[in-house]
Order: sequence, then C-alpha cells, then structure tokens
Amino acid sequence: MKTHVKALVVGGGAVGTGIAYHLAKAGWDTMLIERDELTSGSTWHAAGLLPLFNMSYATTHIHKYSVDFYKGLEAETGLNPGFYVVGNLRMAQTDARMDEYMLYSSVAETAGVYHEFLTPAQIKERWPLVRTEDLKGALYHPQDGYINPADVTQAMAKGARQLGATIERRIQVNGYRWTGSEWIVTCARMVEQGGNLVASEETFEIHAEHVVTATGNHAQRTARLLGIKIPAIPVEHQYIVTEPDPALVEWRKTNPQHPVLRDADAKWYVREERGGWILGPYERNAPARFLYDVPQSFRADLFPLDLERIEEEYMSMIHRLPSSETVGLKDDYNGPICYTPDGNPLVGPAPGLRNMWLAEGFSFGITAAGGTGYYLAQMMTQGEAEIDMASLDPKRYGSWMTTEYAARKNEECYEHVFILHHPDEEREACRPLRTAPVYDRQKALGAQFGQVNGWERPNYYGPLDAPSNFDHDSRSFRRGEWWQYAKAEAEALRETAGLIDATAFTKHLVRGPGATAFLDWFTCNKLPAVGRINLTYALTATGTTRTEYTIVRFAENEYYLVSAGAWTAYDADYLKQCAAEKMAEFGWIDIHDVTTQYGVFALAGPNSRAILNEIVKDADPATVLSNKRFPWLSYRNIELGMCPVRAIRVAYTGELGWELHHPIEMSAYLWDLLLKAGEKHGLKLVGARAQNWLRQEKSYRAFGNELGRDATPMEAGLDRFIDLSKDFQGKQAMLDTGIRSKCVTVLIDGPADADPWGKEALLHDGEKIGRLTSGGWSVAFGKQIGMGYVRSDLAEVGQKLKVRMFRELYDVTVVEDSPFDPSNARIRKDG
Repeated sequence: MKTHVKALVVGGGAVGTGIAYHLAKAGWDTMLIERDELTSGSTWHAAGLLPLFNMSYATTHIHKYSVDFYKGLEAETGLNPGFYVVGNLRMAQTDARMDEYMLYSSVAETAGVYHEFLTPAQIKERWPLVRTEDLKGALYHPQDGYINPADVTQAMAKGARQLGATIERRIQVNGYRWTGSEWIVTCARMVEQGGNLVASEETFEIHAEHVVTATGNHAQRTARLLGIKIPAIPVEHQYIVTEPDPALVEWRKTNPQHPVLRDADAKWYVREERGGWILGPYERNAPARFLYDVPQSFRADLFPLDLERIEEEYMSMIHRLPSSETVGLKDDYNGPICYTPDGNPLVGPAPGLRNMWLAEGFSFGITAAGGTGYYLAQMMTQGEAEIDMASLDPKRYGSWMTTEYAARKNEECYEHVFILHHPDEEREACRPLRTAPVYDRQKALGAQFGQVNGWERPNYYGPLDAPSNFDHDSRSFRRGEWWQYAKAEAEALRETAGLIDATAFTKHLVRGPGATAFLDWFTCNKLPAVGRINLTYALTATGTTRTEYTIVRFAENEYYLVSAGAWTAYDADYLKQCAAEKMAEFGWIDIHDVTTQYGVFALAGPNSRAILNEIVKDADPATVLSNKRFPWLSYRNIELGMCPVRAIRVAYTGELGWELHHPIEMSAYLWDLLLKAGEKHGLKLVGARAQNWLRQEKSYRAFGNELGRDATPMEAGLDRFIDLSKDFQGKQAMLDTGIRSKCVTVLIDGPADADPWGKEALLHDGEKIGRLTSGGWSVAFGKQIGMGYVRSDLAEVGQKLKVRMFRELYDVTVVEDSPFDPSNARIRKDG
C-alpha cells in the first residue's frame, strides 16, 4: 500500500469517490481510504434523487455538473450507474409556491438549466395518476431523475482507479499532524469483531501533501482529530417503500417511468420503485443524531422507525396519488443524513489549517458528489474554482458555533427542506444568541431582526404593536408587508437622517513592524495616510476578489480593518494565514480580531452633522465635524457625551455620514444619546434592507453579491481602487484574466408589485448575457434597481436589456456608476 501521496481523501461515500475521481483526473497522485466499505455510510440508504437546482447559484452549478457527469460514466467505466432520467415534477398548491418556483426558474436560467412550467391540466394529461384539481401548476425539469447511489459510487471509484487513484478499505484515521510541508496521517487497520468494526493493533502512517475529509456522519470525530469545529451533524430521515401499485403497473405497460414527484406544500417527494412508490417526507421533529460520535457498532445500520411522525405526509401522498391508498408497505428506512445550519455543504479549506480540505455536511450528497469533486479539485489544483464557492466555505461559521447550536439548527434545516424559501426568510431556531447591548431597545422600537453570522441585526422597524409572527407573515416573493417600512426608512435617510446598527461588522487590528509592508502587498489599493481611510481589496492568488476592506490607518504601523459582518472567520483565516507566510519577509505582524470589542452605529443623512453637533465634546464643537477638521474618508477620535468614539467619515448609503466605532459596553449609552439628539432633526431608525437599496443607488458593491472569487476587481469595475504601480498579491493573475464580464448598475421598469432579488437573468435579443447579483427598490428614481454582470460589450451606459421576473420580460437600462449623486456632493457636504 502507498504511504506517500499528493492527495489523501478520507471517506468512501459518493462524495469522497467523486473527489478522488476528479483529483486523479487533474493528474494528482490520489489515494482514498474508507474505514468500512464503499457506500457504507449514508450513501447506501439514500433515495438517489437528483434535483437539478435550488436558489443557490453555486449549488445549482454543482448539481448540474453532477447530472451531466453521471450520464457519461457508463461509457467511461463500463459500469452502469443506474441513472433513470425520468424528470422531476415540482408541484405547487399555492400561488406563493408558484412564485417560489419562478424564482427557482431565474436561478436555473442563469446556470443554463432547462426547465418548463406546466398547468394542472397539462400535468393530468401527462400523468393521470396524479390528483391535480387543488394544484396551481408545476415546475418540470425533464433532464434529471434518480440514480442508484451504490452503483454511481462504484462507477466513480472505478473511474478514479482507471485514472491512477488508489482506493483502500478498512482503514481508519486516528490522527493528523502537519509538519510544515505535509500531513502525516496516523491510521489503523479495521477488523471485524463480533459484527462490529474495531481498530486493530496494526497502525501505520500515510504522508500526504493535501488531505480531503469526506467523512459524512463521522464529521464530529474528524473535527476533534483536527481541533476545529465542523457544524455537520446527521438528522434522522425516514422513507417508506410500498408494494406495487396496480394502477401504476397498468400505466407503465404503455408509458415510460413516472417522474419524481415533489409536493413541497405537503413536505415530501415520491418516486417510482419496482411498480410501487418511495415516499420521502421531511417532517417536523426529526431528531439530530451522533452529536459527538458514531458508535463503533453503527455501520450500515438504521434507527428504529417512528412512522407516527410521518403520518401526515403519508396521508397527503394518498391524497395526491389516490391509487396508493390500498397499497401495502413493503419496506421502510430511518437513517442518518448530514445537515448544516443553512443546508449547504461545507466545501473548501479547513479553518486555520494548511492543505486540509473539507467536504462535509451533504444533505443531498448523491446529487452533489460529482460537482463537488469537480469544483473542489479546481480549487485544490488551480487555486480557485470557476464559480464562486464562498457560500459553501467551511469558514462561514465562526468559533462561536457550538454542538448544541448546530444540532438544533440542523433539525430546523431538515424541517425546512420544503418550507417556502422566501429570499427574505429568517429562521427562528437558536435565536436570539449573539446580541448587541442595544438589542432590547431596538426590539422595543419595533425592530424585526435578521441573523448574520449569529448576530441579531435589524432588517427593518415595523409597527410598535406588531405581533410576534409579524415578520414571518410579512414575507413574500414579491413586496411583503415589510416593504413599506423599508421604503420609509430609505426615504428618511435621504431626506433627514437615519441610524443603522452595524455592530456585526468584522473588525481586525493589524500592527507591528511588518504591518505596512504586508498590507501593501496584501491589498490592491494605496494604503491610506495616518488619520485617513481607503477602500481596498484582498485578492486570491488567481486574481479574483477575496475580501473587501475599509482600512483605517491609526499610526505608521497600526491599522484597523473593517469588513463584512457575515464573513468574520472567513476573513480572519485568510488574513492570518497570509501574514504568517510573509512574516519572515516583512517582519513581525500582530493581528487581532476585535469584532466583539466594538459596537458600530452608522449615522447618515443630510442632518447627520447637526445631530452629532448636539452631543460632540470639543474645544470648538462648531468646527470639529467640518470638512476642514474632519474631511471625507478620514478618521478622528472624538467624544460624544461620555463615550469615546473612533469616528470614520464614510457612509455605505452614499450620504453625509459617519461610522461611530465605540467600546461595545457603551453601546446602550451612545444609542440613547443619539436618539435624543436626533429627535428634532428627523432621525429615523433604519434597517439592513433599506441600506441595501441605498447602497445600490451608489453602485457600492457588496461582498457575496457583486464581489467574489469568480470575478476580478477590474471586472467588478473597481479600477479606481487598484494601484497598478505597486506589486500586490494576485496582480499578474488579475491582469492575465482580462475582462470576461463587467459589473453594471441598472434601472428596471418592472412589475408593479415586485422587485428583483438579485437572482434573475439578464437578456439581450432573447439571449442570456448576464445576471443580477443584487436587486431592490430605488427611492431616488422611483423604480426597481439592480446590480449584476453582463457581457463587456453590453456594459455601456444607456444599453437596453431585459430582465426576467415571474416569467415576464421587463425593460432594463444600464446607468452610470453611482446614478444617485455621481459627483458625491452630498457625501462631501460641508457644515
């Protein structure tokens, strides 16, 4: 057996074999090890469905690649993966569900996935066994279906071997050690003992430059061995198999296989199985299992059944397929399937570790296996994938994550598989958890909260007497009840002043003798002078955008870095890893995550200076906030009442304004002070949704939307923030990439009752030429607004395009960057 390899994949389920195949195909010397037999984890009892797309752009690409890849496996390996291309019919009982499917359709169109909509009459004509009188319609994608999980895994394993990979079974990993240049993986040979697998005394080491863990249900053990947190915990999933249905058997005599049925409003899927049906429900109260470890006695095993838990879903299947009412049950399963708190898998570099890669937490592992292998192999061998994988990055969860939190959120995620997925969805489990000191004050003032990286953050301020379910009932795929409140907030900030809680911002202190040289190399813009700030970007090695920073320079070698609140661990890991690599060259660099030490209030609007003048303490308070003493894009230490404040003159909304960074223990005091001072100046509390609309009026790019690892800063239109006279990480790769598409701001003459969500396709002459990455309503222009990427030849101001919303095409016009106040006169306003 080999003891030295380029890449070691740990885990022999569908995901692990898909990764081994693609690493071998990329030319890497690859070994896969499995503690039991291939497919002995969740793979063996998976139903094998292949849903092509959902609302995630990255996941849709992964699923699409898998479906296409599986169709060619037999020709390549000689093994039939058991792929039945029967189609997938997503049925809708409500208008809201049809709206959801139309948004799904938008994502599918941007990814090039074929689909069609059907009326109830068309469904009944094609598939007469389905009851349709209470349906609104369906979304049908005929190119997918279901596959045999064991067969596709074995086919990928054979393909990996043909490409030079080695696969070894009955090997368990007991330890990982990084030497600085490679991983030494301590292993034990597994042997049968009384029906259980136990580690023998035969131990050995495997040396690997890179390691990928795809350990499925064993993710918590993997996390302990690596000394990290992995919020992948299994949840019980039951499904039942019926005896043959005579009506289905008769229908099949003259018809092809029935498509997979998804009645999302009834919370189940159904597919044909040897003349009968498989029912897979996603019911309430399915428990998380293996919170800390998988028992040695649990191999290809199942849990005891709890059929009462799925009685409601079973009865709804009988309603939808009346012929199934008299059919008996043939088999039933209750096995573990891994989840994560947001339902997306964890794919990418492990936090804090070099050359350690995670592929964990797959609730749709069969669908994702091929695509995960393809895109993860790109990340490992080329530096980045061709799509932005940040939404799947394991570091989207920080060190505050606990086992209890992950287990309860994973249970919630399971229950929400078929819940309406509004883009403004906010799930309630485990909340509130991370709260700023002003949380209770905000709640008393009508705040309706969203969660970002565990933090509670006001999305908008609703009525003071709002019932507890107000926000839930306000959600919609069109303009929900919340829309009027966000609109009023945006108007107030443009006309008077608004106060936004931005405490969740990520904040790092970077200092030391090497800090200046390091940050000059790490970011693409000039570093600011002492007392000034700059907007800048850290690039990947392939030249795309890794992180956006506002850099404040406190002293010659002391900097304060502010970045997106959703990405604290993600940013911290990259910053510290790059600094460690460069410390020998640049000198000592001290980096501290100070996110939880400072609260942040963003005060902006035409009256913001007047409000601060009410409470600022200075020898000459009338001038301390003037352009002369406190110009735009600068920082000053000021005192507001008794609160010391690091004030930064910048506003994400494009108005005169300041970010007020202050000791977090003084947040309540400062909040009260600002609200009292703002009473006579028209101050209004503003949430994240209004802020998102306002920043689009200024064409301010947002990380995770316009900014990501699939576009360079030049493609994002950020040339003014790039200093090509200096050397910086990713510079040459950025230049070599050129301009594949351009980021633009557009105004939209859209429907009267809806705004774009940033998932829609952009078209020209009937051809898809780009997609929106953000969307909303513009109070300045009185119409819909959006940002996105289009073909560079169609990015000129004035270009006419179309956007598809709710299956209709609407007029789009490309406008100049910062269409609102393009000269920044309001931001620079003196006083």
